Amino acid sequence: MNTKNQRAAYGEALVELGRKNPDIVALDADLSKSTMSAKFGEAFPDRFFDMGIAEANMASCAAGLSRTGKIPFIHSFAVFSAGRAFDQIRQTIAIGKLNVKIIGSSCGLSDSADGATHQSVEDMAIMRVIPGMTVLCPADAVEAAKMPAAMAEHAGPVYMRVCREDLPVVTDEAAPFEIGKPTVLREGSDIVVFACGSMVAKALEAADKLAGELSLRVVNVSTIKPMNADLIEQLADGCRGVITAEDHSVIGGLGAAILQAMARHPKPTVQIGMQDTFGQSAKTYAELLDYYGLTADKIVEAARSL
Repeated sequence: MNTKNQRAAYGEALVELGRKNPDIVALDADLSKSTMSAKFGEAFPDRFFDMGIAEANMASCAAGLSRTGKIPFIHSFAVFSAGRAFDQIRQTIAIGKLNVKIIGSSCGLSDSADGATHQSVEDMAIMRVIPGMTVLCPADAVEAAKMPAAMAEHAGPVYMRVCREDLPVVTDEAAPFEIGKPTVLREGSDIVVFACGSMVAKALEAADKLAGELSLRVVNVSTIKPMNADLIEQLADGCRGVITAEDHSVIGGLGAAILQAMARHPKPTVQIGMQDTFGQSAKTYAELLDYYGLTADKIVEAARSL
């Protein structure tokens, strides 16, 4: 599969959005070269603000900018965007229903070398529980490039997590992105796999491995919240079991959202994700995914068990 980097695609898309909309502004917490918001700063230096290592202050300043009619995009690593600025996001941005867009870069285990302190295995859960917060998780660089425009058009706070590593391109570049709409990437009849982020490619790989033995329906759930329970039930209709797959804790993330959506008509379900544990340092992202069981082989194993 062709691979592309989500961070690079996001950074380029934000610049393009800035060209079209002069109200777009960007703030970063001293990580702009990594989050790729530096690209926006180079293009629009008068609309870019490096706030230093001060995520809470960045969120508060973004809240103020939003009150003047600007649309601020704020950036840091996901573990800091969701964690260090939580109070300001909750108290000011979310309660105020302010139009601030929050980017959590290097999400999940993708900051492999820096270990548990820099690996966000709980950011979707933290953001998902905040009333009124929209939570996005792109499957690849193509989807990551489409999200900024949709976020800017959406009224209210939005959180988007971005993977650090290059990922296989699995979505259709010509297809529009719509907040709240999961997409079937592969039809199947035995087991449905709801996946997000880097695990979407793993789910497709698992479907290939099981071809002729079991039929997997692979659904890219790039909007973690809001989630349409009726639509999720329709996507699971006819299948004997459900698998959820995410580079995130199984507590409070995609799997929890799917189980909640299917609570009226539950099916046997296996959640693949971080099992109530932190990450650790490793040489590569792939090593960590393998160690924690976030692989195509684990999806194959789960499908067979179901």
